[in-house]
Amino acid sequence: MAEEIAKTTKLGSASVADSSAASAATTAAKSRWKILWPNSLRWIPTSTDYIIAAEKRLLSILKTPYVQEQVNIGSGPPGSKIRWFRSSSDESRYINTVTFDAKEGAPTLVMVHGYGASQGFFFRNFDALASRFRVIAIDQLGWGGSSRPDFTCKSTEETEAWFIDSFEEWRKSKNLSNFILLGHSFGGYVAAKYALKHPEHVQHLILVGSAGFSAESDGNSEWLTKFRATWKGALLNHLWESNFTPQKVVRGLGPWGRGLVNWYTSVRFGARSEGTVLTEEESRLLTDYVYHTLAAKASGELCLKYIFSFGALARKPLLQSASEWKVPTTFIYGTNDWMNYKGAEEARKYMKVPCEIIRVPQGGHFVFIDNPTGFHSAVMYACRNYISQGSTDHQLLPDGLLLV
Repeated sequence: MAEEIAKTTKLGSASVADSSAASAATTAAKSRWKILWPNSLRWIPTSTDYIIAAEKRLLSILKTPYVQEQVNIGSGPPGSKIRWFRSSSDESRYINTVTFDAKEGAPTLVMVHGYGASQGFFFRNFDALASRFRVIAIDQLGWGGSSRPDFTCKSTEETEAWFIDSFEEWRKSKNLSNFILLGHSFGGYVAAKYALKHPEHVQHLILVGSAGFSAESDGNSEWLTKFRATWKGALLNHLWESNFTPQKVVRGLGPWGRGLVNWYTSVRFGARSEGTVLTEEESRLLTDYVYHTLAAKASGELCLKYIFSFGALARKPLLQSASEWKVPTTFIYGTNDWMNYKGAEEARKYMKVPCEIIRVPQGGHFVFIDNPTGFHSAVMYACRNYISQGSTDHQLLPDGLLLV
């Protein structure tokens, strides 16, 4: 028996050693490959380093100093079944974070981006908001310059935990509490779900063009049911359920993917802008940044089909938990936002906390890019009780904004 145990131990040790040697060999091979085959010659010419470099170039147009850091969130939340990678190692993961200089005593504003985006999308807002807040913006796990673990979630519950728990581990690492939490679109959904689970840390919730209020059971989705019955609708629904994302198109085009991204940014924020168009420099820098964030390894993007059904209809809509809301909330929507504010209006009927809905003119779904001045005014008004300090500058609704 002792001999068998000894043999097993030796075999196990040899296996671990072989595994470590193989891992080291693989890492060395990858390093040699990078030297011999630079990014510029790869089918998808990007990497995390390229994302951070593009982010730095985009934020170089700002006047407010900031600090960029990779915040360690560990390998997975204690006691959780969700691990942020497929292997059984204890490899740590990181959340890319930028923090802007602020006056002492300024309230903390944490900004969370939406689907297919990253924190650099707020580049037009950082200077103005940093004049009143200690602004911290993050790339959610699996997006932008943050770690991109293999996405192994298989349900809505697991997927929500991926984002909520990783954000909570980030909060712990940053030692934050009593902050204002702002989320855009899908980031609004995550922010709201986080505030429902951890209301003790959130002072105020700001949801900008938030997704997650519409559900298939809504009467408004009748048109979608009819569309699904057509061959085009059936095809698109199949692609959605197969987790075919827009990012896969960018990657599939390889080095030509940049041209597609350039077309999108120049049209969406230029020719078809809902408000103020980007300058030539802004457009160039944003295009470069967006390309690298979209073309990098698929990770967080694969959440889509588990959170929403085809048509961006929430599988677990926020409306269902509106009565459980414990944090004062402000909804901000551009007047031309395709994400309808009516869902927020319906949710307000069941909420037991203060709630406002502000509509910003000349703004679409990316209202903070389309009309940054109006967006800043809406945020300042939403936070008037935290930043006024005896002043009445933000006590009255600014001209042009609509209070629903």
